[in-house]
Amino acid sequence: MELFADRDEAGRRLAERLPDARDPLVLALPRGGVAVAAPVARRLGAALDVLVTRKIGHPAQPELGVGAIAEGGEPVFDLGLLRRLGMTPESVAEVVELERRELARRVRAYRGDRPLPPLAGREVVVVDDGLATGGTARAALRAVAAARPARVTLAVPVGARDTVESMRREADEVVALLTPVDFRAVGQWYEHFEQLTDADVLKLLERP
Repeated sequence: MELFADRDEAGRRLAERLPDARDPLVLALPRGGVAVAAPVARRLGAALDVLVTRKIGHPAQPELGVGAIAEGGEPVFDLGLLRRLGMTPESVAEVVELERRELARRVRAYRGDRPLPPLAGREVVVVDDGLATGGTARAALRAVAAARPARVTLAVPVGARDTVESMRREADEVVALLTPVDFRAVGQWYEHFEQLTDADVLKLLERP
């Protein structure tokens, strides 16, 4: 299966699969999703902004995501995983508070005092660079849905097949270019998958 050269090329290919929309708003999940979303927004003639999300990690194993939170939304937990771990949402309350603070910091870094654009009645396209477990995308989609948009599309270049299918319950449409059976990590489907910085995100948001 062909790899994407980088996030920009993935975004250009993804944009070709998205239909035209009326007054669309593209919301990118930082950081990597912004590099994919920029060419999508250009192709659609859409406004581009970020929707900041944070993974909620296990207190003893931060890399193990047990939930996520998006700006404007409430924490979304993997309740099945928490049960298997003998935990409850209250078990990670301190982690949630820390991630709320980091989320607020990133919102200020990316948007300053400017609020998120109004979503009610708009066609919204949520973009990320890929879907593994889908925790942050799920939190983002639920936060967007709470604002009552006209239609929500989740668009990603690549995703784990089961995760992509599960997202169809969260969005009006899900567009994924690749859903490989042997998916292990998002980065394996890119030739170049460097980590982006806050400065990289701001440059992409400023680009016309």
